[in-house]
Amino acid sequence: MKTNYKQRLPHIQPVGAIFFVTFSLYGCVPKTKLQELKEKYTAEIVKANQITERHQRNLDVFNIRKRYLSEYDQMLHSIVNGPDFLKDDNLKNLIRDEFFKYDGELYELLSFCIMSNHVHILIGTSIQMSEIIDNEDLEMKYVSLDRIMKKIKGPTAMYCNKALNRTGQFWERESFDIYIRNDKMMDNVISYILQNPVKAGLVKEWDTYPYNYIKS
Repeated sequence: MKTNYKQRLPHIQPVGAIFFVTFSLYGCVPKTKLQELKEKYTAEIVKANQITERHQRNLDVFNIRKRYLSEYDQMLHSIVNGPDFLKDDNLKNLIRDEFFKYDGELYELLSFCIMSNHVHILIGTSIQMSEIIDNEDLEMKYVSLDRIMKKIKGPTAMYCNKALNRTGQFWERESFDIYIRNDKMMDNVISYILQNPVKAGLVKEWDTYPYNYIKS
């Protein structure tokens, strides 16, 4: 089963893991800044992959990914100009509905936050494993994170463009994702997601923001 894939960036997707994913509107981050981040990120990953000791190599790669996801998010919050289509509550509702469409089928929807130019989502994919009995079953039935994201980003792009009466690319092609290693990390990620509108000054308390979600 393929657990690594590469578009412009390398991704690591363990089967059945919990994933924290960030994706943004196309063009909201200047291309030069995004390219600089990607080049720096990729160079560090290549260097880390040269470490011969497997545990240290995996740990270094993981920490690099975590750091750059945080740096990318800070970049998104610093944007003053650029597309902010998701200020429209109708679009937020379209995206929220699509998140719940696959909840209980392809993943367990644990948390999300929809901001004006980007989205955070936390999903657990182990729910798919209950009906998988062997490796052949895994290859045939398991829907990996990259395919899940296509199922989310494709339709939401189409629906949002239609609502806005526009055409063209809606989301950045790349998503930034990282898998959750333990309960402490998951708690930190959930807090990070839900505090987004508070940090942006939209609300004083995370639970008053209508496009925050945490599974009860």
